[in-house]
Amino acid sequence: MPLNRRKFLKKSAVTGAGVALAGAAAAPAAQAAEVRKGPRPAKRYSLTVMGTTDLHGHIFNWDYFKNAEYTDAKGNAQGLARISTLVEQVRAEKGRRNTLLLDAGDTIQGTPLTYYYAKVDPITAEGGPVHPMAQAMNEIGYDAVALGNHEFNYGIETLRKFEEQCDFPLLGANALDAKTLKPAFPPYFFKKFHVKGAPPVKVAVLGLTNPGIAIWDKAYVQGKMTFPGLEEQAAKWVPRLRSMGADVVVVSAHSGSSGTSSYGDQLPYIENSAALVAQQVPGIDAILVGHAHTEIAELKVTNEKTGRTVVLSEPLAYAERLSLFDFELVFAKGRWTVESVAATVRDSRTVADDPKITKLLQDEHDVVVAYVNQVVGTATETLTTVEARYKDAPIIDLITKVQEDVVRAALVGTEYASLPVISQASPFSRTSEIPAGDVTIRDLSSLYVYDNTLVAKLMTGAQVKAYLEYSAEYFVQTAAGAAVDVEKLTNAGGRPDYNYDYVSGLSYEIDIAQAAGSRIRNLTYNGAALDDAQQFVFAVNNYRANGGGAFPHVASAQELWSESTEIRTRIAEWATAKGVLDPKDFASVGWKLTREGTPVF
Repeated sequence: MPLNRRKFLKKSAVTGAGVALAGAAAAPAAQAAEVRKGPRPAKRYSLTVMGTTDLHGHIFNWDYFKNAEYTDAKGNAQGLARISTLVEQVRAEKGRRNTLLLDAGDTIQGTPLTYYYAKVDPITAEGGPVHPMAQAMNEIGYDAVALGNHEFNYGIETLRKFEEQCDFPLLGANALDAKTLKPAFPPYFFKKFHVKGAPPVKVAVLGLTNPGIAIWDKAYVQGKMTFPGLEEQAAKWVPRLRSMGADVVVVSAHSGSSGTSSYGDQLPYIENSAALVAQQVPGIDAILVGHAHTEIAELKVTNEKTGRTVVLSEPLAYAERLSLFDFELVFAKGRWTVESVAATVRDSRTVADDPKITKLLQDEHDVVVAYVNQVVGTATETLTTVEARYKDAPIIDLITKVQEDVVRAALVGTEYASLPVISQASPFSRTSEIPAGDVTIRDLSSLYVYDNTLVAKLMTGAQVKAYLEYSAEYFVQTAAGAAVDVEKLTNAGGRPDYNYDYVSGLSYEIDIAQAAGSRIRNLTYNGAALDDAQQFVFAVNNYRANGGGAFPHVASAQELWSESTEIRTRIAEWATAKGVLDPKDFASVGWKLTREGTPVF
């Protein structure tokens, strides 16, 4: 027994040593195997967020004002039918389940198509049609859309009906009920993206709209809704979205990135604040930018509190571009983290229309084409806006004449009926033309491309002069002896054409050799120097009356009358009643550009 035990122990010792030696010898191989296997790779996920903005009713690549396929000097193409093709391409590339489709607002206003289904055959009528934009966007499969300011142009009833017809939410975290101060629309949208072997990626989309709605559509929203600043509301909602488990936060903002406002200091909130939101509010990964009608493929903004980069992109308006945000995420320590974001744009001119969209809405399109081609009168000569920015053009005088006549008729029998009526109008389009011969609704619509309505304000001569001085800032200061290039003469300081006004009923010169603020010369009414105390009824569009463009005095001036009929409709009614458009009935040479007394043209 002892011997056997010794043999056993010896054998065991040898065996144990052998095991130890074998283990030592095997260790490098095992370690090599472990190195080869390495740690389990981190879970990764790629997500693509697509975005459009400022569609303004463009479904087809069609110019209703020219009754022809849309074209411009750069060869751009428009319309949701093109966007649908681009979206399907991206879904095929990235995987449909790995994509999200958003819009940043201004959807249901901007073309005769949208006007027709708001006013002529309205979606709000009992048994009325489904809005073409709702049909198209439902078919394409939008996930969420932020409210734009132009969503309110036809009133809240039309907007609510459109909302009801959409298969996606209309978002507006800063569109609040005026009484409760709670969101009047859904503030955000959540979507989960499933990943095999890991928790789902949770994406939150915060929708923000423009504070300027309170000014521009005051008649519809005053006392009903209020629109606080984007930065303030983003700072309130983004932390909530993160606390609700959002791995990715995208903002869809109907607000440009410049940090400027067209309404001056009339509101304590900035109109174009998307970049400020990125800079000031932690927790945002990307912002789809809208409202400014500019193309920004990718703009990187550093958040001042976290040092993290926020990526912004704004696709060109009218469905000419599609923005793509490509997210790379990694799963570590029990949560998904955004590792990188890159933004690009895709171009609608590179693809054809999606036949499923054109087939879906061909009937609605044909109805509107027939509507806008109705003949309402004749013109004795061709009228055009080609030179209207820098020369007094009869075609703009037509607008002011119509507005004067409508306001005079409206004030008959009131204490203001005896006051002189003057009127403003802007050269909205550089290509509008009313041809000699038959005049159609589309000819007149091309002259007045916005759905503005008419307002009468009480102004003094001194206020009107200040108004004209402000308007004259549109011109670039040009010395008396310098050559004049009409392409460089206007839009000083980036001011758009729609923020330059003619004023009818007066005679004046704009001396562009002088500094801004002292350019109006020889300002007269009825052949006599304008009396500062003289009272006028000023016919203005609702955008200007409510402070759009930040023109002085007009927003605070007493309102005498207003209506909800579009100025475009009033022009068509006036032309139909006249039967003949003859410049002698409306044209006047009320103003001219000069330099130190010498006419520029």
